[in-house]
Amino acid sequence: MKITFILPAIGKKPGKKYIGTWKMEPLTIAVLKALTPPEIETELFDDRLELIDYDTRTDLVCITVESYTAKRSYRIAQRFRERGIPVVMGGYHVTLCPEEAAEYCDSVIAGNAESVWLEMLTDAKGGTLKPLYRGSVGAYDVQPDKSIFEGKGYLPVSLVETGRGCCHSCEFCSISRFYCSKYYCRDHALIVDDIRKSKHRYTFLVDDNLVADRRNAMKLFEDITPLGIKWAGQGTLSMAKDENLLKTMKKSGCEIILIGFESLNKENLQQMNKSFNYALGERDELVKRIHDAGIGIYATFVFGYDNDDERTIHDALEFAKKHNFYTAAFNHLLPFPNTALYDRLKADNRLIYDKWWLADGYNYGELAFHPKLVTAEKMSQLCRDARKEFSAPKTVLSRGFASLGRTSPLLWGLFWGMNLRLGEEVDQKMHVPIGENLDELPK
Repeated sequence: MKITFILPAIGKKPGKKYIGTWKMEPLTIAVLKALTPPEIETELFDDRLELIDYDTRTDLVCITVESYTAKRSYRIAQRFRERGIPVVMGGYHVTLCPEEAAEYCDSVIAGNAESVWLEMLTDAKGGTLKPLYRGSVGAYDVQPDKSIFEGKGYLPVSLVETGRGCCHSCEFCSISRFYCSKYYCRDHALIVDDIRKSKHRYTFLVDDNLVADRRNAMKLFEDITPLGIKWAGQGTLSMAKDENLLKTMKKSGCEIILIGFESLNKENLQQMNKSFNYALGERDELVKRIHDAGIGIYATFVFGYDNDDERTIHDALEFAKKHNFYTAAFNHLLPFPNTALYDRLKADNRLIYDKWWLADGYNYGELAFHPKLVTAEKMSQLCRDARKEFSAPKTVLSRGFASLGRTSPLLWGLFWGMNLRLGEEVDQKMHVPIGENLDELPK
């Protein structure tokens, strides 16, 4: 038996090559590879990097689906099903929209696949695939098999999962809906072993909120300190209130932490159910504490809430420039399916597309709903302009010098490589048609 794993891309502009952005290892595929018995042959096509061989000899196609890649995923599945090859789909989007996905594949895995993967393979081998396999939700105890990544040319960063889910209930977040606002930590012995087996010195700790459980986080940082790695991860601004936590993080090798500020506007934060991010009187001080600890910040903001206009976006941009963040993302709000945000906008009759992820004419970087204070087109342009200004040479230079005083020399090259390309990639990514055919690349 042979399985073909496929990671779909979002899309590309007609007549253009792939967008040369950072390509991380798809960790989910490595976990599924590890769960697959060694007698079963496997292959991977990463649609972001290479052409898919639709004529490959295979017995089963497995596609990991995100909302951004759903349209493309369904088109890929059709090509293989036309050959009579069964297709299984899984991932966050499929879990949140199982009935939709079932229309385009032979079997759906809802939830995490670990608990049902072997059952699905047995059924596939016997020609008795069930239409739905419902996996459990939680952490896992299998080490990913990254041998399937050989020759792919991914970014030289090891992805190591430390936990799943988040204890918060942000209105726009599909992760909180998927995990019902619960956090599941992974066994530390497995994490340490995973890091030791990784071939790269720089590690990204894959976790939606590393500090969701403080006691677990402190123990984890203590356990990985002897490994001598440099790592990045995701946390919350509130962690800066704990000086001991910051010191332990830095000692364990933390260089960059991604923090979702989302908005500086109190009413917006309240609407998105992110009141824990208020910190109105101490936000600047908390940022300073993180920087003083020697940790760079990857700041993210989201715009489109009911109090957002030119002023709130300008304020966020100036805040990011003031603190010389390592890098920052200025994103428009996107209503992912089955989130509280999607339900609210649909009830208010503000959706431009009922299902933007399948709609013809929807392009990357565009809004799928009508904001209250500015038009959808204006909001999209404001986000684009903020990205361009933050990645302008003068701003990058200022942030670069600030970074030299915070992070280790290992990160300096990464900073310049990441930030000097941002301005160019902003316009490359804007208006990419979702699901556009990627099978023919120009010579």
